[in-house]
Amino acid sequence: MREQDFLRESLSGSAGPLEGIRVLDVTKVWSGPLATCVLADLGADVVRVELAEGRDGQVPPNIPGTGLSWFRETVHRNKRSVGLDLRQAPGRECFLRLVATADLVVENYKPGTLDGWGVGYEDCREVRPDIVFVSVSGWGQYGPNAHLPAYDPVIQAASGWMALNGPPGSSPVRAPTFLADELAGLHAAIGALAALAHRSRTGEGQHVDVSMMDSLLFSSSGLPTLAATGAPPPRLGNETDFVVPSNVYECRDGHLYLAVALDKHWRALTEVIGKPHLARADGYGTNKDRLGNREAINRIVAEWCLGRTVSDAVAALSERGLVVAPVRTLAEAVTDPHVAAREMLQETVLSDGSSAPIVGPPVKFSRTPTGIRRGAPVPGADTAEVLAELDGYGATCEMHFLRRNS
Repeated sequence: MREQDFLRESLSGSAGPLEGIRVLDVTKVWSGPLATCVLADLGADVVRVELAEGRDGQVPPNIPGTGLSWFRETVHRNKRSVGLDLRQAPGRECFLRLVATADLVVENYKPGTLDGWGVGYEDCREVRPDIVFVSVSGWGQYGPNAHLPAYDPVIQAASGWMALNGPPGSSPVRAPTFLADELAGLHAAIGALAALAHRSRTGEGQHVDVSMMDSLLFSSSGLPTLAATGAPPPRLGNETDFVVPSNVYECRDGHLYLAVALDKHWRALTEVIGKPHLARADGYGTNKDRLGNREAINRIVAEWCLGRTVSDAVAALSERGLVVAPVRTLAEAVTDPHVAAREMLQETVLSDGSSAPIVGPPVKFSRTPTGIRRGAPVPGADTAEVLAELDGYGATCEMHFLRRNS
């Protein structure tokens, strides 16, 4: 299928399928901002509420050629920003006026923080009874650990995930990305959409509780069930415990990853590597046999790969329909023509007038296409515009903002 065929019925000028939904973003760091980033990419009007002089998201390094942080520019695109101090009465009052116009509030402070400021769920539902209020935290709103702080690596450690990662016999290894944050943010966006669907049927809002710990356990491929029933999975590094061969193999100029899950693919592999006699041999013919012969099979495949370049090996294996890919660096991956065709890096004008390739939305819609509509705002950049939308009260809020920033 061509892109133009997929988009042949797309709506001109569509922001996305959530156009018309307003979200108040009271978040920091990554998990909460990621949730609202997803909603903003889907077309929602996401209004970020933060200190006008705030530094949240200013994480080094800056994007080369700009004076702006990769962190903030990535996760706050497609949003507007209002400068309010929710710890102060005027800021609190302005915020609650905004809540009355909103469909969703998303926050990821330590449980009880927003309640203490007078802008928690109960406060918000007083002014908007059908509000959907999404709370993201390390441990959840209740439970023995709910009061504890959390960072992404701490949740990776506590969930058992880190103990599974890395080569056998090595120390535990954290994921190089914000894995627990990312998953909690995605589940928060999913939970928000589910709560909106419930509201559309019943008129009822609700409080949605998303925990980084819960999200990482849920997204652990069902392995916690094995651990809970006396069969904890071993650390396998690049391999799996149910397919052989499935591993990283070194070539003359790099590495590739090959996974042979089907017996017919094993037979094809034996022909490619010049070992057709192993196609149906004892200890090799079925995946069950190969699971018991892991080391010998890895040696055979590794010897074949070492004599070839990555491109030659991948081409030979792909020609026979095998599932294989070069192990790339991120710098190599982002230059892939397929990544460009999928618009996963979108040149975006940033708040200082510079531009940079920002990671684009992963979900494609045939009728309501999405994209990066604007770069991340400077904190407080849209205060006057947003507060002016508060009929009969915007001027009061705006005066508070001006006094705070004069």
